[in-house]
Amino acid sequence: MMSGVNKVILLGNLGKDPEIRYTPSGTAVCNFSVATSRVWKGKDGDRKEETEWHTIVCFNKLAETCAEYLKKGFKVFIEGRIKTEKWEKDGEERRAIKIYAQAVQFMGARKEGQTHEAGPQDTDDVPF
Repeated sequence: MMSGVNKVILLGNLGKDPEIRYTPSGTAVCNFSVATSRVWKGKDGDRKEETEWHTIVCFNKLAETCAEYLKKGFKVFIEGRIKTEKWEKDGEERRAIKIYAQAVQFMGARKEGQTHEAGPQDTDDVPF
């Protein structure tokens, strides 16, 4: 019996510089946003474009590597899983859909032709 598959693959551009923080236990957590776009021709023949923004979260060494090397505008290839976070604020339930990255490949490097890849990481031990 298959339990299911939760796998996301994204190729997009960073919307802002990554932000890193550390949990009280010392786990590195890095957050950044990635934009993906799709383009098509509408029924009227005009070019249409739709941009989707994704919140990316990574942990441990991957978090530190992303925080050190990624910058706004860089193109990245991300493999991960979808996670819906829920909380209550002012008596109202809130939700946020995030991508927990397991691998990040840097496509747009600081120097011409340079790429850097951070490999898979076990995120099942995430302290959240």
